[in-house]
Amino acid sequence: MKFKFLLTIVAFFSLLSINSQNTATLKGTVKTAQGEPIMGANISIKNSNKGTTSDIDGKYELKLSEGKSIIVEVSFLGYNTIKKEVVVAKGEITQNFILEESSYLLEGVVVSAQKREQRNKEVPIAITSYGTDFINNQGTFEYDALSEFVPGFQVQIQSANNPGIVVRGITSDSGDSRVEPRVSIFQDGVSISKSRGSVVELFDIERVEVLKGPQGTLFGRGAQIGAMHIIQNKAKNENSGSLKLGYGNFNQFLATGHANTVLSKDKVFLRVAGIYNRRDGYIENRSGGDLNGKETVAFRASLLYLISDNTTLDVIANWQQDTPPGTSFKSGTFAPLGGDLSPNTFADLERGEELGLDRTVYGITGILKHSFNDIWDVTATSAYREFDSNEAFDADGTAAPALYFREIAKGKQFSQEVRFNFDTKDKFRGFFGANFFFEDGSQEVPWYFDERSLAVLLLSPQALVINGVPTLFPVLPNIPQLGPLAGAPLLASNSETFTNYGKNYSGDIFADASYDFSDKFSMTLGLRATWENINAGFKVDDIEKPSFLAFLTPGSGSNILSLPTNGKITASENFLSAVGRLAMNYNLNENITLFATTSKGRRPNVINITSTTTDVLSDETVWSYEIGAKSLFMNNRLQFDVNAYMYDYSNFQTTITKFENGNLTSIPEDSGNASSFGLEMATQYAFTKNSSFFANYGYIDASFDETDANGNAQALAGNTFRLTPKHSFSAGFNFNQIVNENLDFFFRPTYTYKSKVFFEETNLPNISQDAYGLFNFRLGLDIQKKYEVTFFMNNVMDKKYIIDAGNTGGAFGIPTFIGGAPRFFGVQLKADF
Repeated sequence: MKFKFLLTIVAFFSLLSINSQNTATLKGTVKTAQGEPIMGANISIKNSNKGTTSDIDGKYELKLSEGKSIIVEVSFLGYNTIKKEVVVAKGEITQNFILEESSYLLEGVVVSAQKREQRNKEVPIAITSYGTDFINNQGTFEYDALSEFVPGFQVQIQSANNPGIVVRGITSDSGDSRVEPRVSIFQDGVSISKSRGSVVELFDIERVEVLKGPQGTLFGRGAQIGAMHIIQNKAKNENSGSLKLGYGNFNQFLATGHANTVLSKDKVFLRVAGIYNRRDGYIENRSGGDLNGKETVAFRASLLYLISDNTTLDVIANWQQDTPPGTSFKSGTFAPLGGDLSPNTFADLERGEELGLDRTVYGITGILKHSFNDIWDVTATSAYREFDSNEAFDADGTAAPALYFREIAKGKQFSQEVRFNFDTKDKFRGFFGANFFFEDGSQEVPWYFDERSLAVLLLSPQALVINGVPTLFPVLPNIPQLGPLAGAPLLASNSETFTNYGKNYSGDIFADASYDFSDKFSMTLGLRATWENINAGFKVDDIEKPSFLAFLTPGSGSNILSLPTNGKITASENFLSAVGRLAMNYNLNENITLFATTSKGRRPNVINITSTTTDVLSDETVWSYEIGAKSLFMNNRLQFDVNAYMYDYSNFQTTITKFENGNLTSIPEDSGNASSFGLEMATQYAFTKNSSFFANYGYIDASFDETDANGNAQALAGNTFRLTPKHSFSAGFNFNQIVNENLDFFFRPTYTYKSKVFFEETNLPNISQDAYGLFNFRLGLDIQKKYEVTFFMNNVMDKKYIIDAGNTGGAFGIPTFIGGAPRFFGVQLKADF
């Protein structure tokens, strides 16, 4: 059905776009002011998808329909864009262009957050945008590395299967298939937000935009507090290619590149790109293998078909597989044999090389665009996506065979959006449309244990490991509280499994429009109404083998951790909701724009099913109030942004793993009201054509209120949101020095700083990381603008820090800790073709 629907849309718009048989040819050359031809200049027809690029001699040629006046736009990096009006007559029209060299244009100046390309300064949203050059210059392939340069944005990646994405203090990291994320992750206009399928490698990327504040109008039901939009490079009308190879310590190996070709002149274009990125783990596991490593292979193929002058179809297929070694959940209570409690030294986790992740993510997206006229166009986006992951981890952080888990997460989704865009070219512009989304997922968690070790954890936890060696009780010990059970035999192996299920359908209608009341003042209003059919399920299987340990945890029945459900328990509910935004822009002068926004964000209701109860949590809502200023000076050489915001949360949902009354739970709970205040500043300055500086700062004070909506004292009153530093800062240079006409030298240092963070809402002092900073740099040579040799070093001072603490082991009173990355260094070689 999905592909038939896409095919129907393609056929429909193909019929709309049949053109007159009378054609004309527009041709000419693109040169510099010195008369040198420019190869690769973009020649496009405004308000149309028709375009081409100049060849090695600067020549171009376009087939057009005769009898109309068009605006031809010519652009090339490093030169001022020019526009000319051309009347298309029958036959051949010659139009030559001369481009003037421009001052350096900062990246991030142009964004598409509001579904159309605009200068960042014109958009009444706090946005940080980084493009191809910045991502390549920093050698960034993962979200967590990129987040260091975005104020108000933090990313913690325990593994590719388990990210924590934080926008202004709000964390989105639940792997529960029944829970909707708070932060939307989009890839080419398609939601990939579900936690276990959201981490994708950043290779061959056009731009990454991070939007802060509620973005439900623009990015749907999961954008309660923000969104990240990854825009991939797509097929173009050119023949090009690149290849980068790298090697570093811990046997790090990198290979990435792309190839773009023309399959049919001015009609069909193909681009393929790929990456292989691996590194040994930096934590030795004495039980075998290593921990905290990386191994990712990913491929992308994109096809662009110019159906007509007014209609295009992009098809993008992505595939990624992650097979890194396990995550070092190292115990902070029991040191390994011959070791210590530091999270940054060797560990001894049971199962050795069995620990690790095997995750596959793939999907296909079709983007059909048709321009009806100068005012109206339509975009239809169809997508299908799947992920399948199996991660094995040791939750007690020791060699004791007590808490060994697997998490098997699966998900598939289909989405269809149709959006009509309009721009009257006068005062009114915007879009409206509808979206349908379906997802079906599950999270199965088998738990494997040695009863002889688990009995120690339950009865005498301080003896779980002694001098690095696990303690095993062959039988239940002879202690008074066991009574006649004392001496009962314990098994060497057993297992329990629990699974949650989520199947959701949603439909949206949305509209967003801006109106210019004057040359200086404009207002934007956006609304999105959503219908949701949420279906949740929960199942706890009977324990594999009957166990005497079940008598120690009476709340779990015949099981040890969770009460069996005798099959799957299900529940279904329908919900209607609406979110929106009101934003204002005021152009103080040609350099400075002021903005203010009020918006509502929402996290969908959760159907909370346990073995004994089924509850429906209220939808979590937030009201956001924000003011700010954006500026561009010195012909786009200096950018400075500042904004302040306040958030007011209701029905705030928290997830804390607990082991109480013989039951292990890790489910969301309604923690009442919360609020936050923050300030962000960012600047970029190009001090020469090829050299620039950036810096940003973020301050946030986010905590739970003293009382809930009914005036009752809250259990977490005053506690700080987790993974949220009160202060964060980053800065860096991109310094380029011309050695001679064929050789450039570059030096790119960066520094990032975070103040203290807590890893859980309980704010336990030992489950935290004190303030720290990291210094990185890259230096090298650019040869003939085609070849590049780079030496890099990250965490130059080899700072010791942790990226997470507490985890499942914390529910049993034995928290675990994940050490941060040590000093990485290596060499990379790049060639452009």
